[in-house]
Amino acid sequence: MQNPTKSSSISKSLAWAAAGFGLYLAANTVYREINKYNLNGKVVLITGGSRGLGLVLARELTLMGARIAICARSSDQLNQAKFDLERLTANSILSITADVTDQMQVSSMINEVIKYYGRIDVIINNAGIVQVGPVESMSIEDYEQAMKTNFWAALYTIKAVLPHFMERKSGRIVNISSIGGKVAMPHLLPYSASKFALTGLSEGLHAELKKYNIHVTTVIPNLMRTGSPRNISVKGDHEAEYAWFKISDSSPLLSQQVEVAAKSIIKALQYGDSEAILTTSAKIATAVKGIAPSLVNSVLAITNLFLPDNKEGGRHTKLGFEAESKLSTGPVTALSDQAASLHNEIH
Repeated sequence: MQNPTKSSSISKSLAWAAAGFGLYLAANTVYREINKYNLNGKVVLITGGSRGLGLVLARELTLMGARIAICARSSDQLNQAKFDLERLTANSILSITADVTDQMQVSSMINEVIKYYGRIDVIINNAGIVQVGPVESMSIEDYEQAMKTNFWAALYTIKAVLPHFMERKSGRIVNISSIGGKVAMPHLLPYSASKFALTGLSEGLHAELKKYNIHVTTVIPNLMRTGSPRNISVKGDHEAEYAWFKISDSSPLLSQQVEVAAKSIIKALQYGDSEAILTTSAKIATAVKGIAPSLVNSVLAITNLFLPDNKEGGRHTKLGFEAESKLSTGPVTALSDQAASLHNEIH
């Protein structure tokens, strides 16, 4: 028979523990709100800001009162994005034509932003490329291109802005990685390899730079409906590869609305979070990969059996819109097509 005194003591201990935990959560919430980063008037540079996620982030930040600089390689798309953004604000938008895989151009871009606005408060490393196709279709140059755009470009930007942040004893860096930088995806190997590198860099920077009041946030999105499949690089069985990727990107079950993703990224920036995994599916995949990596690898190997095989001419690269077919058009991909029109992905 249970001792009533002992039972009462346990109940009180549990009650005190619950109360203490509740107080901790409340105190933590208050602390986060007090220290929430005010983006009004802050200078934010977004790489790859002319279309897709970068453009949506620029729109959201503009509405919050931030002063925006965007860069991209295409001057035509930059001009369209600048026009789009300046309709939302009385402030002018700085747009810079630059190739972020060129370290000299990146240094020049950082200096131009500082000269124009007087400072930089936030860097969002968003520029990136996606190459889809089986491993046998990918060349060494494909891996080099992925690393240059998805890893080295971010590092160039960070290295160029760090002296400025150090001098001001403040700064925020947001690195847009991917679930592909946590779990290696078949038919996306150059992309995954480069995003793994970016994730490692970003996590290490967070640990080293926090003592200087420089906050680094690693963002882990899943697929987002930006309309970007039109501009990916496709190899292998071009039409079939493009179709599975675009259908996945358009599916509400597999992809996230880009406006929702942008709001989550900005929230993580404001609270100085070290990591932001944007979807439940990405959180589950990351957790299971950590606990049971062999299981995840087995599932991905099975998944790969259903992806298209390489074919003759598969080493030739096509852009997504060049690989359109009946497989990738119609109601099943309508959401991706709509997003492309909304987010400057059509050119």
